[in-house]
Amino acid sequence: MLEYDPSAEIQALRATFAEIEAVVDPEALRKDIAELSERAGAPDLWDDAEEAQKVTSALSHRQAELGRVTEVGRRLDDLEVLVELANEMEDEDSVEEAKREIKDLEKIISDLEVQTLLDGEYDARSAVVTIRSGAGGDDATDFAEMLMRMYLRWAERHKYPAKVMDTSYAEGAGIKSATFEIDAPYAYGTLSVEAGTHRLARISPFGAADKRQTSFAAVEVIPVMEEAVEVDIPETDIRVDVFRSSGPGGQSVNTTDSAVRLTHLPSGIVVSMQNEKSQIQNRAAAMRVLQTRLLLLKKEEEAAKKKELAGTITASWGDQMRSYFLYGQQLVKDLRTGFESGNPSIVFDGDIDGFIAAGIRWRKRKDDDD
Repeated sequence: MLEYDPSAEIQALRATFAEIEAVVDPEALRKDIAELSERAGAPDLWDDAEEAQKVTSALSHRQAELGRVTEVGRRLDDLEVLVELANEMEDEDSVEEAKREIKDLEKIISDLEVQTLLDGEYDARSAVVTIRSGAGGDDATDFAEMLMRMYLRWAERHKYPAKVMDTSYAEGAGIKSATFEIDAPYAYGTLSVEAGTHRLARISPFGAADKRQTSFAAVEVIPVMEEAVEVDIPETDIRVDVFRSSGPGGQSVNTTDSAVRLTHLPSGIVVSMQNEKSQIQNRAAAMRVLQTRLLLLKKEEEAAKKKELAGTITASWGDQMRSYFLYGQQLVKDLRTGFESGNPSIVFDGDIDGFIAAGIRWRKRKDDDD
């Protein structure tokens, strides 16, 4: 007689899910959705396009968040019914299906649990990611493009909208830098643990045969700010350069000077935008990113000053945080968490959830210790 009893696993899943629901608060989400839906249905909504974008984006984010939680609750209920039917019918196929569903739910609930750890000031916002090639010549610019594809594939796997805002192509292979936005709930809190210096070691396809090359790329992650009113930037502090958008190898893809580069003279921060069709739109997008970077820089300086006064300042910004080995042992290893994967190809294809979850838990422990 078939006797399949996964009650302990299901009970553990339900206990974790109950803790998640307590944090996410589905009822509060439903109230927010009702209010935002009413605002989104107003006939004059698009009289103010910027405000309309905020409303529709917030509505989409909350609907997606509620949908994820509701779906897990439904699947847990269905799982219990499936187990009951499998035992009643003594159906081995149904048992195997239940086992697969338990594994799927364990991963989904673990991912949701990680999200409950994202309680920072800006964690719930969408993210703007910038990747810059470092030392290593063509290997570094190629590596930067590999990282860009990795994050865009990660977004695609999760069905998160992503928009490339600016790309600076290298003379040879790859990119000098790229900036893109990932528009999803908690994208900033999730991806912020990816910020830092990434290192690639491989047999170079660009140099002498069988010569190992080490190259570097930097990843910056900032939140999308609805408003950056806390940062007032005098016009005299900004240099504005306009130029034509370009494609790979410097090929012009735009016959007008619509791309914009803003340089904040006091800090040296440079922001370029070329995704939008008009110079005005690119300048507005660049200004929002510049204001956000200045706001975060101000907060970082304040935090660093507090640590300095307390005598505990650490030089961790920009330190190498992950290594990718594409020769010999074939390994990707996070140097902060110890999390690793022996399959670099799937990592570069966007399978980085394990690294992200380990990073978020590592950061939470670190913050609690501090």
